Amino acid sequence: MSAQREYETFTGSDAAKAAAAGDSEEEHQHPVEEVRLIVPETDDPSMPVMTFRAWFLGIISCVLLIFLNTFFIYRTQPLTISAILVQIAALPVGRIMASTLPTRKYAVLGRSFSLNPGPFNVKEHVIITIFANCGVSYGGGDAYSIGAITVMKAYYKQSVNFLCGLLIVLTTQLLGYGWAGILRRYLVEPAEMWWPSNLAQVSLFRALHEKESKSDGPTRMKFFLIFMFASFVYYAFPGYLFPILTFFSWVCWAWPHSITLQQIGSGYHGLGVGAFSFDWAGISAYHGSPLVAPWFSIVNIGVGFIMFIYIIVPLCYWKFNTFDARKFPIFSSQLFTSSGGKYDTTKILSPHYDLDISAYETYGKMYLSPLFALSIGSGFARFTATLTHVALFNGSDIWKQSKSAMKNMKLDIHAKLMKCYKEVPHWWFLILLIGSIALALVMCFVWEEEVQLPWWGLLFSFALAFVVTLPVGVIQATTNQQPGYDIIAQFIFGYILPGKPIANLLFKMYGRTSSVHALSFLSDLKLGQYMKIPPRCMYTAQLVGTVVAGIVNLAVAWWMLGSIENICDVEALHPDSPWTCPKFRVTFDASVIWGLVGPRRLFGPGGMYRNLVWLFLIGAVLPVPVWVLSKIFPNKKWIPLINIPVLSYGFAGMPPATPTNIASWLLTGTVFNYFIFRYRKGWWLKYNYVLSAALDAGTAFMAVLLFFALQNENHDLKWWGTDLDHCPLATCPTAPGIAVKGCPVFR
Repeated sequence: MSAQREYETFTGSDAAKAAAAGDSEEEHQHPVEEVRLIVPETDDPSMPVMTFRAWFLGIISCVLLIFLNTFFIYRTQPLTISAILVQIAALPVGRIMASTLPTRKYAVLGRSFSLNPGPFNVKEHVIITIFANCGVSYGGGDAYSIGAITVMKAYYKQSVNFLCGLLIVLTTQLLGYGWAGILRRYLVEPAEMWWPSNLAQVSLFRALHEKESKSDGPTRMKFFLIFMFASFVYYAFPGYLFPILTFFSWVCWAWPHSITLQQIGSGYHGLGVGAFSFDWAGISAYHGSPLVAPWFSIVNIGVGFIMFIYIIVPLCYWKFNTFDARKFPIFSSQLFTSSGGKYDTTKILSPHYDLDISAYETYGKMYLSPLFALSIGSGFARFTATLTHVALFNGSDIWKQSKSAMKNMKLDIHAKLMKCYKEVPHWWFLILLIGSIALALVMCFVWEEEVQLPWWGLLFSFALAFVVTLPVGVIQATTNQQPGYDIIAQFIFGYILPGKPIANLLFKMYGRTSSVHALSFLSDLKLGQYMKIPPRCMYTAQLVGTVVAGIVNLAVAWWMLGSIENICDVEALHPDSPWTCPKFRVTFDASVIWGLVGPRRLFGPGGMYRNLVWLFLIGAVLPVPVWVLSKIFPNKKWIPLINIPVLSYGFAGMPPATPTNIASWLLTGTVFNYFIFRYRKGWWLKYNYVLSAALDAGTAFMAVLLFFALQNENHDLKWWGTDLDHCPLATCPTAPGIAVKGCPVFR
């Protein structure tokens, strides 16, 4: 196929649409405007997909990304390198291979095979990106699986067997793939499940493969290259030369001696009022790119964020001193003693890595920073709100799709075009699901002392993942936000099996991580539908990428944990060491809160935080009035857009996310997805998602270059602009008489 033919087929040919003939345009038109504007409604089934080029570049990219993401996640400023880096780099390499590899055909197992079946095409490009996504889902983001291994080895100093670690990493991934196969009919096939984050990748694929007219501004490819280069150059400032741009906290400069005002204005350790991030990595660090989030999702998150950060937290801290809040910093992931000092968990840990009750009673109770405690409470509400919201707003649709009539439901144009390809049999996914469950059970019996998790606890975690993945998936597929339930998994199991931190950590991992990876796989399956990739090709790429990424992920982490002295130990590390592991510190703290000390001591009768448990009930009730109003006033289309789980997501993930991360994300998303979308829709249609991809790519390229060229060689700068946000007093308490090292006594 010539390049011209590929362009015509991908962008404008009516040949593929003929497959959907017999229906009116209205019957197969996609119901979501953004999808109609971005995703091409054409296909060419004759395009080769699983070529030698796709396999070679796909596996190389998977290994490269998993290495980089695993490497960077241990650093003080963690960095997730997205698949967009590979998405761009693969195009010139693929075209070079297409022009140099021999075109001779070989007979393999009775089939004709060629290293070079023709021009490098968009479907090969998508498959390479699917491989790369496996490298991101393992090493980037929260990296739960490797986080569990890190906590066991670096924080609890356990001697974990490599094979045991490999089973932990692989079974959580394969279990997630099994869930994805079962839930694809609910979260991939329906047109309403549109997975907004995929539109950025679709837009980039079009920019890279389509030819455009220059009459209405620069082409998307030219636009992409310009802004990728600009982002690449600019990131040298927040990434190395002028890091204070990451959190620009001017309030602290104006009041350098005020604890209260620094708590209010600090971007790192306070409420971030007046602070803003001029760093794309900081803006997109925790909620992803704000340019791809739907406007109604941004509004919901913004309302929840304002309520929590600017109303609830200040009232609880300064007005009511809730939970003795003023004895501690307003924002911190650390654990504290009653006198405001840091809590030393080694004093309550037995030689068998469980709770020494007498030592705990002697040492004293454990306390949390107020924002950390309230963030945990919001997780209680978010969990029950998610179940109620999906039951009320999506329950009837899910029920209908469960019936045999599912086969006759109306399909949009993209689902119709996929009908010409062989579907993946359901039992292929069931084999992965059952096999991963069996291997996980073997792990529990063979390494019983190390993992602490009984077989019945493992099965319980699987049941929790099965129940929760669907409602969470509905939220993510429609809003681009993923309400987490880590807290709930650990809360439940902490009550059932208290004093076992490793068991609690692994229960969360199997109950939550398998769900996270299932949603990642489902998102990729939707991308495959948008780009018309044969389902069996998707299955193969995802499965192979998963196994390869898992092995490399553990190998890199194992090497780093064994070769970097005192990794993750902030007290023992050199002050300038970058290996402080902030994400894994939160994972460790959670294992202490829910596993070692246990929720009964903190949230049960007599516990300091017992009143937060009422948020379970409040969260379950809050979606009900919204649903009732949507039925009473069906013409008010804005009412169903009030999404309580997403609203509560405005204060999720803090810590390690900071209020400044979220505020900057909200402001940027508002500019692009409200003002530009409303008043410059033509520009938004052509460039919005391309800009998001360009910012990601430029930032990632420069971050890698800075690390290996300068930071890895200890060529660090020291001047006023490299000192965080100049708010040293933000970590101090404000209760009178509390003396903490490095802080003045508040009076």
